[in-house]
Amino acid sequence: MTWFETVAEAQRRARSRLPPSVYAALLAGAEAGHSYRDNLQAFDEVELVPHLAWEVPPTHGPDLGTRVMGLDLSMPVLLSPTGVQAVHPDGELAVARAANVRGVAMGLSSFASMPMEDVRAVLPAALFQMYWLGSRDDMLRLLDRARAARMAGIILTLDWSFSHGRDWGSPRIPERVNARAVARFTPEFIRRPRWAWTFASRRTIPDLTVPNLAMDGEPAPTFFGAYGKWMQTPPPTWADIEWLRGNWDGPFMVKGVWNTSDARRAVDIGASAISVSNHGGNNLDGIPSPLRVLPAIAQECGDDIEIVMDGGVRRGSDVVKALALGARAVMIGRPYLWGLAVEGQAGVENVLDVLRDGIVATLTGMKQNSVQTLSPGDLLVPEGFLRWPAPVDLVHRP
Repeated sequence: MTWFETVAEAQRRARSRLPPSVYAALLAGAEAGHSYRDNLQAFDEVELVPHLAWEVPPTHGPDLGTRVMGLDLSMPVLLSPTGVQAVHPDGELAVARAANVRGVAMGLSSFASMPMEDVRAVLPAALFQMYWLGSRDDMLRLLDRARAARMAGIILTLDWSFSHGRDWGSPRIPERVNARAVARFTPEFIRRPRWAWTFASRRTIPDLTVPNLAMDGEPAPTFFGAYGKWMQTPPPTWADIEWLRGNWDGPFMVKGVWNTSDARRAVDIGASAISVSNHGGNNLDGIPSPLRVLPAIAQECGDDIEIVMDGGVRRGSDVVKALALGARAVMIGRPYLWGLAVEGQAGVENVLDVLRDGIVATLTGMKQNSVQTLSPGDLLVPEGFLRWPAPVDLVHRP
């Protein structure tokens, strides 16, 4: 493997390696792509405030360690749950192995292509992600299965609507990889022989079923079959969310929190953590970057709940900016999927190393000893950047 030094390079290599339809499915983004673009742009608008010299220089480099959902992490990065990681034959298992080697946590999607039991076997810091899907009995069975598998916690995702209208066209994704799908996509496979050979050399094909949603010994449904069931499930109320939390006695994250009132409701139902997220811009288009609302949510309940930010992180300095504005850690999605597509486990490790090196370089340049001591005063935030009332000690640029 040839090491890549930035996430942008991982994306370029993934684009050249993957069939166009597969790459488009990873990139996604809803409708006009406003939210997807703002997730990236927001980080460019916030600037760093370095100090000239150390007060007390670190002995062994800056401290990157933190604790989220009861898990000690080597750096403030979690791998966000994403469905059907069939861009590589090892899928979620490669991601789990990389997370274990690099000392970070991983969220495993209900729509994953690998069973939770297999993922948990290689990664103790594996969190199981759920949607409000099916009946209450279905969800209780899923919680029981996660408990039996000794998953480290639950992530309840509420920021997903699976937009169909994309200005640049929605990716073509088959329900199953059967003879008809192979015939349809053969021209794309021919254009990307290295990717096709990765599967052919293993004598396997991409699996688009979701084994974690199989019920009572039945065959695993397809992604779109499970999605159809989700579409037919009435959306949850806060009473439903509280009920689900009450049936899990471990760490519990509510993903998709977007305003201070919902953040407070998550605290009230006893959630361990919240993820400030717009589903990577792949949900309701027109929502600004999570970075723009993070300070208000942190001001409202940062002392009462762990806050994770998910959306647009591409480099270590992005992680530092999110932490300074109130997050305890960030989640990443597309970056590690690009690494997975390029080189499996080694590619995911490479992405994590890029972020770790970037965090260390940023903290060193700012003369900061630890991710734990970052604050809004370490940033310049332009007027109009924040979308909700912000803490008064933010440094605004005229």
